[in-house]
Amino acid sequence: MQAPAGDRAAAVAGVLARCRELVRPAVVEAVGQLHPWTGEMAAYALGWSDTAGTPDPGGSEGKGVRQALAVLGAEAVGADGGAGVAGAVAVELVHTFSLLHDDIMDGDGLRRQRPAVWKAYGTGPAVLAGDALLALAVQRLAEAPGPWSAVAVRHLSGTLSTLVWGQAEDVRFERLPWSGPGAVGPEQYRSMAEGKTGALLGCAIALGAVLGGAQAGTVAVLERAGRHLGVAFQAVDDLLGIWGDPAVTGKPVHGDLRRRKKTYPVLAALAGGGPAARELAVLLESPGPLDGAAAARAAVLVEEAGGRSATRKEARRHLDAARHALREASLTPAAGADLDALFTYLLDRSW
Repeated sequence: MQAPAGDRAAAVAGVLARCRELVRPAVVEAVGQLHPWTGEMAAYALGWSDTAGTPDPGGSEGKGVRQALAVLGAEAVGADGGAGVAGAVAVELVHTFSLLHDDIMDGDGLRRQRPAVWKAYGTGPAVLAGDALLALAVQRLAEAPGPWSAVAVRHLSGTLSTLVWGQAEDVRFERLPWSGPGAVGPEQYRSMAEGKTGALLGCAIALGAVLGGAQAGTVAVLERAGRHLGVAFQAVDDLLGIWGDPAVTGKPVHGDLRRRKKTYPVLAALAGGGPAARELAVLLESPGPLDGAAAARAAVLVEEAGGRSATRKEARRHLDAARHALREASLTPAAGADLDALFTYLLDRSW
């Protein structure tokens, strides 16, 4: 029998807290090696401090999902969680780097209910801070103790290439039409999401397994699980981007629609056809701003055309695929159960 949702959430919160307690000192130590200015911006981005460099009780460090996946990846193959710390540090730094640059490219002025780094410090400094974090991530992984650091760096390098590919697709989609020849379809979006979001989640769990001494086959299965998780995670984020509570997401209601962002719910709605889909296409292609009543109407049309339900099905399908991959691998029972609970929790964020 499955535990009640409240119990599952509490259990996952405990896992995340345990992994954060293990990894945070190593992240702090790594960031301390940066130039003081880029280090200050990194500390702000990580939610540790304000723009004056003083501790900020209102800052959010995020959930720490990626670093937890790296620790659990090591534990799942029978190693101590500490074996995955170098991988956890690397993916945390890469994730933070990607957020700094994403906010600039998307023009997002808020991140975790505070001004984004580029808003707080300027665009050039934010780019520089992101570059510093990326270089630091590779360096710290290359310096990981044990015989597996070179293999781990190769995994991270491949992931970075895939991450850039996914981001390039996401940016390119903004230039493509909503309908007709050249329009973006759900399949193209799914491929982009696997590159932009799934690759780093897959890398996180794979790095933990690599540094824990796992065989290549086990690493590949765990990486596949993480990639499916990433697509499900992105689908949930897309739901939150339209219908999420601003108090939770830190972004305006209907934010993705206001920006006319091509997300899975919108693309699935358009692909479904019917009167609601046709009205939605006209609204999205209109020259005027999509805000207030227009954005609210678009959200209604996306739901009427089946975009919301299709996205939930997409998330569930990839979650099931991720959990199936976990069952293919021979994992330690405790860490395997923690991974399964974490996977389910990430989907439940939107329900």
